[in-house]
Amino acid sequence: MITKDILSEKLIIQQAVDNRDSEIRDLALKIHANPELGFKEYKAAEWITNTLEKAGFKVEKGVANIETAFVATWEGSSEGPTIAFIAEYDALPELGHGCGHNIIASSSVGAALAIKDAFPNFPGTIKVIGTPAEEGGGGKIIMCEHGVFDDLDAAMMCHPLRDSLAYLGGLAAVNTTFKFYGKESHAAFAPEDGISALDAVINSFNAINSLRQFFTDDVRIHGIITKGGDASNVVPAYCEAKFGIRASTRKRLELVKEKVYNAVRHSTAAVGAKCEIEEGLVYAERNDNLTMADLFKDNLESMGVQVKERPKQGGIASSDIGNVSQIVPTVQSYIKIGDAPNHTPEFTRDSGSERGMVGLNQAAKALAMTAYDLAVDPEILKNVKEEFENSKKVNN
Repeated sequence: MITKDILSEKLIIQQAVDNRDSEIRDLALKIHANPELGFKEYKAAEWITNTLEKAGFKVEKGVANIETAFVATWEGSSEGPTIAFIAEYDALPELGHGCGHNIIASSSVGAALAIKDAFPNFPGTIKVIGTPAEEGGGGKIIMCEHGVFDDLDAAMMCHPLRDSLAYLGGLAAVNTTFKFYGKESHAAFAPEDGISALDAVINSFNAINSLRQFFTDDVRIHGIITKGGDASNVVPAYCEAKFGIRASTRKRLELVKEKVYNAVRHSTAAVGAKCEIEEGLVYAERNDNLTMADLFKDNLESMGVQVKERPKQGGIASSDIGNVSQIVPTVQSYIKIGDAPNHTPEFTRDSGSERGMVGLNQAAKALAMTAYDLAVDPEILKNVKEEFENSKKVNN
């Protein structure tokens, strides 16, 4: 039941975000104007931690042996839950902040600052956890392995999108590099002496494509050729391709990987070439906590934000927040900042636009209010934890 006291205190939180609006806008726009790739987000990490340190947060840098990872902590006046706002701040090659991580980072910072400003006696502990290299590097996976998220009661973040959603879910995924080795020769004078690494690549693409009709609807496989040879009159001795492989769960992903890897191995052997397979970190499927998602939705709607229903099919990507969600009750919600899809030049524009900054403000408010709900209502937190434990039993 929402009481007048809760309503009035949530209005105080919203005002606290507005009081910091100029500061968190400046942070978001500065990160947007200076895009940095995964594990190289030195400027962004410094700007974020400086902001938090100035506000009285205790900051530990270089956590999990990652230079650009951090944990910033502020403790309220009494024992209570430890709630983390997750910050991402890496950019995409060529596109810059085409996934809006500048807004993710700044909304988490804004939410944390607002809680501290509004409630010096907040019953709990607030953390901002800086997680580098979401775009392919799996920074959170490394941090999970180092126990960074183990002592949390809840974790949350808000991702910009073209719709506002309470949650969306995410596929398990892995990025794999295939390295093909053949034998160089003159393509016209002595082709019979060559073994084409490029033919091994092309055969592999065709073999993978032939498998698609036998995969379930949740499977996604997408690849690019990153090296296809150096000259058309030279039989390529070395070629390379990168693939992203996704499925609904890590268990299903293992089955898909086995089929894909076998297809590549046999396609390579068919032309006499050899292949090495380099597998990246495995991104877990996302276990969004629906109790927390409902809280976030209610808080967005209390500000007049329209929250759409999660699409029944499609529209799901992957993120290393999934690995966090296997350890602690977690939700990744979404805020509308424009009409373009992520990972496009148009979305890069949106993430630095006025509409993007409005979305940033709304996300920070909803995050802070959701953390407030968890801290002041033990019954809600109990429901969050029970849902999480039940989901682990089902998934195992």
